[in-house]
Amino acid sequence: MALPQPAPREPEERAPDTRQRLQVRAAGAARGEPGGVRRGAGSHRGCEGKGPEGTGNRRRGRGESPPAGPAEPPPSAAPVLQLRVLLTPLPPACLPSAPAAKRLRLEPAGPPAPPGAPPGPSPAARGHDGLWDADSDGSDGGDAAPDGHSHLSAYERKRLKNITENAKFFAALKLHESAARLNQIATKRQPHGTKRPKPKKVEDDTARRRSMRLLRVEPSAVPASETPAQPGAEEYPQVPEGPVPMIPEEQAEDSKRTEALLNTWLRISELKAGDADRRTPDIERYQESLSSMVLSEENVKKVVKSRVCSMAIHPSESTILVAAGDKWGHLGLWNVSCGSEEGAHIFTPHNLQISCMHFSPCNPAHLLSLSTDSLRCGDVTRAVFDEICRSEEKFSSFDFLEDSASTAIVGHWDGAVAVVDRRTPGTSAELSADIGFKKTRTVHVHPVNKQYFLAAGLVDVCVFDVRYLKPKGNQPVSSLTGHTKSVASAYFSPVTGSRVVTVCADDKLRVYDTTSLSSTITALSSIRHNCNTGRWLTRFRAIWDPKQEHCFLVGTMAQPRRISVFQDTGKLLHSFCNTDWLTSVCSINVVHPSQNVLVGGNSSGRLHVFKE
Repeated sequence: MALPQPAPREPEERAPDTRQRLQVRAAGAARGEPGGVRRGAGSHRGCEGKGPEGTGNRRRGRGESPPAGPAEPPPSAAPVLQLRVLLTPLPPACLPSAPAAKRLRLEPAGPPAPPGAPPGPSPAARGHDGLWDADSDGSDGGDAAPDGHSHLSAYERKRLKNITENAKFFAALKLHESAARLNQIATKRQPHGTKRPKPKKVEDDTARRRSMRLLRVEPSAVPASETPAQPGAEEYPQVPEGPVPMIPEEQAEDSKRTEALLNTWLRISELKAGDADRRTPDIERYQESLSSMVLSEENVKKVVKSRVCSMAIHPSESTILVAAGDKWGHLGLWNVSCGSEEGAHIFTPHNLQISCMHFSPCNPAHLLSLSTDSLRCGDVTRAVFDEICRSEEKFSSFDFLEDSASTAIVGHWDGAVAVVDRRTPGTSAELSADIGFKKTRTVHVHPVNKQYFLAAGLVDVCVFDVRYLKPKGNQPVSSLTGHTKSVASAYFSPVTGSRVVTVCADDKLRVYDTTSLSSTITALSSIRHNCNTGRWLTRFRAIWDPKQEHCFLVGTMAQPRRISVFQDTGKLLHSFCNTDWLTSVCSINVVHPSQNVLVGGNSSGRLHVFKE
């Protein structure tokens, strides 16, 4: 079968470049010439054609005239190839606002295709510019363009239709309402267990039991059927200012025994004690005397109701009379020599903790006690506790500046010190001096040079001269260095004052040589010792034995419970222990000035007396 001949045309010159050739081929295709462009997007060689038709067209383009005759398209003629232009589609987010970019191909707007030719794109797939969507099959798939979406392609309309149908389907499932309801159930707090109904309160029910220890009531003094005392201000009566009569709490029942105790105190105070032997015994004889001191059952007694914070022992050589002060301002007196039939008697001269106590060195009938708010003197001759000094600043400790005990140096918890004169009327201090401490825990006067006193603060231990004290700008005479934590106590040695022993929270006992008071003094010896007493125990205080210049005593946390005796060189000389009767920590200790008597107090108000 002979191929159809193209329509005759005027000879034309070859296009100078590819663009012009594409335009020529596109124009020929628009006129229905079969020698048009056969391929889509391709090189210019593909645009010119590679078959015989393409070669003939090229020759005819060079001046050969085509054969004459009408151009009848054969029934099996290949479809006219068209040029496609590929454009990048826009993101889906831009679909509602602007029409998406299409992949288009150029189609000439010529006459309709001859019969038998493959159908071309439908009008629905054509744009207003005559371009055909390459992604469309020429049909709208039954999806008519809704209002406002006529500019979208069939694919885009199909996609929008699917999105709409899916949204309607999920809305019918009511997933949002179910999620909100489940979230509300999950966030609702579930009860841990079944709540039991609370019983109704009975109006006529008996009073609730209370701890007798907290109510300060002795168990033996209250019958079982008796209701405990009601809490409030009446339970803790405040001690008034001024003199307080020396009447014990158990006056109603033990008035005769209390009177006997006070008479004993008065009698032994009137006896003039012989001059104590101030010579220091040698270490061997001293160790022998320590070994002879033992603890027995009758020498253990509860003297005060709460934690022992201070103790003092009467200097009498015939009778052992011990005074103890506790955390709540109670002062207990115990005549150890009389046995257990007389027992101890408790007085209440203070409202708060009694932190320091001393018998007067010149008149043992006077017992001076220091509490947080006041300094009092218990005079057994008049059976009264006189008030010497009162201040809103909290007191911590005191010591006598003279042997006559008429003046005293008092330390404050805020770091200051005060000078008090008992001969001056009133209850105010003579002088208040700031020594530069944040806290002053203990003060102690030099046994020989009374103008010097030792003050222990947080980490500072210094020696001051009382003659040069002034309200501000005080400088120490000497500083004892080496402490890294809080210092609990610091005391001069009893005879010459040539040694100072300190207790520090860094678990060290330190001994200093204070023979010559230089500006800075380093430790002579250091002893490893557990000083971590905790919250419920009184802090340890290392005290010198008045009978031995170079030995001191201190409580310990070690098991079995004991009281240790050290030499100033750091050597452990002796340990007082008794597994039967000493089962607690004795934080506060006191030694008789002339007899082999040691008293240790624990945090429950119990005293332990070691004696020969």
